[in-house]
Amino acid sequence: MKVTSGEVVEAYIERCKQVNPLINAIVQDRFEEALDEARDVDRLINLGLSTEEEMEENTPLLGVPVTVKESIAVKGLTNQAGRVFKTPQIAKSDAPVVEQIKRYGGIVLLVSNTPELCLMWETYNNVTGQTRNPYDLKRTPGGSSGGEAALLASGASLLGLTSDIGGSSRLPAMFSGIWGHKPTPYAVSFKGHHPTSDFPKWGDFFTIAPMTRYAKDLPLLLRCMVDPNGPKLTLDKEVTMSGIRFFFMDNDGPSGMMRPLSRDLHAAINRVANDFNAKRVNIRKMKWSLDISLSAMLTMKNIETIYHKTEEGQRPKTVCTETVKYFFGCSDSILPSVIFGHLQNFMKIIPNSRHKHLATIIEALKTEFKELLGNDGVFLYPTFPNTAHQHYRIYHKLLEPMYMAIFNTLGLPVTNCMIGLDRRRLPMGIQVVANPGQDHLCLAVAREIEKRYGGWVRPPSEESSKRPE
Repeated sequence: MKVTSGEVVEAYIERCKQVNPLINAIVQDRFEEALDEARDVDRLINLGLSTEEEMEENTPLLGVPVTVKESIAVKGLTNQAGRVFKTPQIAKSDAPVVEQIKRYGGIVLLVSNTPELCLMWETYNNVTGQTRNPYDLKRTPGGSSGGEAALLASGASLLGLTSDIGGSSRLPAMFSGIWGHKPTPYAVSFKGHHPTSDFPKWGDFFTIAPMTRYAKDLPLLLRCMVDPNGPKLTLDKEVTMSGIRFFFMDNDGPSGMMRPLSRDLHAAINRVANDFNAKRVNIRKMKWSLDISLSAMLTMKNIETIYHKTEEGQRPKTVCTETVKYFFGCSDSILPSVIFGHLQNFMKIIPNSRHKHLATIIEALKTEFKELLGNDGVFLYPTFPNTAHQHYRIYHKLLEPMYMAIFNTLGLPVTNCMIGLDRRRLPMGIQVVANPGQDHLCLAVAREIEKRYGGWVRPPSEESSKRPE
């Protein structure tokens, strides 16, 4: 059956309009422009100037709708990462990764919701409000890429551009039953994103990342995102499961800092490990996940916060004043943005010798993973210890994101994979980790997991189950 780009784009626009009143994921759309671009694509195809092979090679996303996290610049659309401004902050140009997506034929539909400055593992702010999980509207889709995840899970998007510095792509992917990949550092340009930093090692931890409804689409999207000047990824390399060595852990080792997995997640992760004949390992330095991740990320200088970049003509905010304003209900910001300044100040009083000691642990752990995985091994590890919780409950689970943040700290590529539903019909996920440059191993295992366990499942409500094919 043949369909036109115009028909596909129109179907996804209608689906967005249908589900957004329920999930509240869209910040701003460009539906009319997208339809015009889709019709232009159809006219171009009808002219027959390029063969199918040429289009597949040069414009593999030709006419395909794409959605983008609002913190990533899309020319002409809002780009303020959930911050309250008197004057809307409109992107004057596309982020490099958005330029590439357009160059490969993708059609941007909209920008999606994120917590203020991407500083929370749930998605709400004082501009767009709270995004809801299509599997249960009383629950969060996670954050900070929750808008993208909710749209993808609802069948309102197929391909999404997100970002990841502490699991911001992987947690929403898990909570929403889809696929999110954190690439090897610098493989994708991180420019054109809010927040940002001029800290020299910012790209060691932060990346723009692909998110898809189907695992088989991750390599295609990532191939269109990779920075031509960055590390080379062998995404087309043939991989067989028999040629991969599997290892796994189902907790953070002997630390006891992070809560254990729920019963359903523990059973599911061990089932996956057993099905892939994964060897259980005990990487004892994983017990330092919390310490080394906080030390590495909170000591980075010149990160954009509510205390640094202000609207033109506005006085800079101070930590103490903004805290008082927040607790009297007078702040424009959400709690994570306010307390981030306190966390940064707290890190300054920790002795330098302590940070240096933690830095040596990071290097030792990098070496351990390098030797364990080589160029043919993957590590299976929990994404989060429970499935999607009700809104705002992340505040008593702030240690658990270290299951994900540790791999930003170590600079390893990692994919969240959907592995089924728990007893409450909520999606479960597992991380697949490889050494730098071995993203193709993560993606190959993700595709195999999708084949074995079924992948994305339509959300249960009647409203969420109607979608364009």
